[in-house]
Order: sequence, then structure tokens, then C-alpha cells
Amino acid sequence: MKLTEKIRKIPPYLFAEIDKRKEAAIASGIDIVDLGIGDPDLPTPDYIIEAMVAAVKNPSTHNYPPYQGIYEFRKAVADWYLDRFGVSLDPDKEVVSLIGSKEGIAHAFLTFLDPGDIALLPDPGYPVYKVNTIIAGGVPYSIPIKEENNYEIDFDQIDPAIAAKANLIFLNYPNNPTGAVASDEYLERAVEWCLKHDCLLCMDLAYSEVYYDGYLPKSILQFKNAKKIAIEFHSLSKTFNMTGWRIGMAVGNAEAIAALGKIKTNIDSGIFKAIQYAGITAFSGYKDFIKTQNQIYQKRRDLLVDGLNEIGWKIKKPKATFYIWARIPEPFKTSKEFTLDLLEKTGVLVVPGTGYGDNGEGYFRMSITTKEDRLLEAVKRLKNI
Repeated sequence: MKLTEKIRKIPPYLFAEIDKRKEAAIASGIDIVDLGIGDPDLPTPDYIIEAMVAAVKNPSTHNYPPYQGIYEFRKAVADWYLDRFGVSLDPDKEVVSLIGSKEGIAHAFLTFLDPGDIALLPDPGYPVYKVNTIIAGGVPYSIPIKEENNYEIDFDQIDPAIAAKANLIFLNYPNNPTGAVASDEYLERAVEWCLKHDCLLCMDLAYSEVYYDGYLPKSILQFKNAKKIAIEFHSLSKTFNMTGWRIGMAVGNAEAIAALGKIKTNIDSGIFKAIQYAGITAFSGYKDFIKTQNQIYQKRRDLLVDGLNEIGWKIKKPKATFYIWARIPEPFKTSKEFTLDLLEKTGVLVVPGTGYGDNGEGYFRMSITTKEDRLLEAVKRLKNI
């Protein structure tokens, strides 16, 4: 059997590798404190589950859904965007449902890249961006995002020859893995740069509803002229603890949304209608739920960061996401060396920064999607490294 060259180029998926490492450690008898994958441990709210149960019992949800998503879901997305961001969207032309934002992001590269086209990608960044550039036959071009620049791209440093060949750029704020947030000035500059270079701006906004300390993340579509050049990927996964449900949306430039929808109609058959009805209900009760959930995450963030700083670490508290991005301590030389040693000696599982790109070297990522007592246990164990 012959595998394609693109498949041979794809490395193992980071989190699949982490799962294997975790399973091996558990099998050897190690008590794992899992600060690895960012999968919320909090349950999906009851009001959403109740809506799902009712929808599943309705036979009208059991047939094929519309490819774009049912109108009621797309309208709920548009209404939510207007309420949350002040952004007006046409449910028929500027919204398409996704089987989770990961699916939509993957299909974006098939939609907007011809073989040889360049995709500008942040490094460190979500591994799915690079892998799906390769699958689409495009050329991934990594742009370093650095701590000293608040993990923002320096658009002036992008080679003009590269910019001329780039067909899309991915941004992700609030950021995975760093937890960084973007300034208004930076997002305005991103829109201007993309308009100048006729480069589609793809914003991954999966973490917009996980925020602290009075900070409120923005949509790229809130900025002048963004709809001319931008689309945004969002998901109910992190917002409502629905990672396993697989429901999300892409919104923005009508031509780009139509093109993405065209790809999807030839690849998938949409989201189970009952899940879409549950999604509609989710948006109806988001304000109180988000406030309560973020209070839980903020307490966890403070317990972990304050605890680690008390034992001599120097970690900044992120204003958004449920990730802590930190430098590896001395005397470790590489992220992989540190994370493997940490797991073996303490049973604390974290993610090496190099899993997100070469510029993640020297860092590691921790997730606060675990109970407070386990976070305190992690701090206790980390005192001894």
C-alpha cells in the first residue's frame, strides 16, 4: 500500500502522543496530575442537556440536516454575535455551521490554498494549522510570535516576497498555547495588512468566552473593513463545555463563507439537528453561565500561578484562556527533556512548548481544566524538582 507524500510529512498529532504517554504512566502505577490537554472537566450545563434530550426525542431531527446548518441555529449565531460583539451578520450569507471549529479550520486550507500557496502561521501555534496546510498541498510559513512582543506578529518583518504569495494568515487570540490577548491597535493593523496584501485573515476565536480581571476579548469583525477580508472560527466547545458534542460556526466575509460551505457540502453531511437545537438553547443562557464558569477558572488560575510563584517560579497570570504558558526551569535545556522528567519524577503531565512549533522551545503549557485539589497537588509536587 502506497501512502501519499503529504501523509508521510504529517507528524503524529500532539495530543494523541500525550494520551499515549499518559496511558503508559498510569499503567506503570503513577498517580497522574493531568495539566495537559485543554478539555474542560466541568459538565455541559443542564439546560443545554435538557434541550438536547427533547430534540433527540423529536423524530424531525433524525434525518439529514441542511448542509449550512439549520436556519434557526445560524440565526442564533447571528443574534449572539450582535449581542456579544455588536457585529451584524446575515444568517444566510455570513454564517455556516461547523462540526466543531477544528473541522472548519481544517477545511479552510482546502478551500483557500492551491498547491504551492503560502499560509502564514503563528509559531508557536495550534498544530492543526500547519498540518492542514500540508494536507491541502500548501506551504506553511511560520511567523515567530515572541514573549517580548506580547505574542503578536510583527507585520513589518514579513518578507514582501512571502506576503505576495500568501493566500491566508491565521491569528488566534485569546491565544493557544500562550494565553496572550491582542490589543485593538494590533487587530486593526492585522486587518489593514491583509487588505493591502489581499490575504484572507482567518481568526480562531475559540477562547473568547474564557476571560478574567475585567478583560473582554473582541471579534476581528468588530474592526473597520474586517468583513472585506476576514472570517472567524468559533465553537461551543470551550464556551459551554461541549467539546464532545462537535458544534461550531464560521462567520464573516460572505464570499469566503460560501466557498467554505461548498467544500463542506462535498465532504460532510452537517451536524445532527438535535445538537443544533441544543446549541440554540446554549446561546440563550450564556451570560450568567459564563460569569459563573469564569469565576471557577480564575480561582484555579490564581491557585496554580500564585502557588508556583511562591516556590520561586516567575509566571504571569493570563487574562484569558485556561492555559498557563511558562518557561522551563533550570537546569533543563529543552522542553521535551523537562516535560518527560517532570512526568517520570512527579507524575505531573504538561505539554512541551515545541509541540506548538520551533518557537515554543524553552516553554511548556499547563491547563487549569482540573479540580482545585489536583492543582494544589501539582504545586506541592513541583516544589521538589
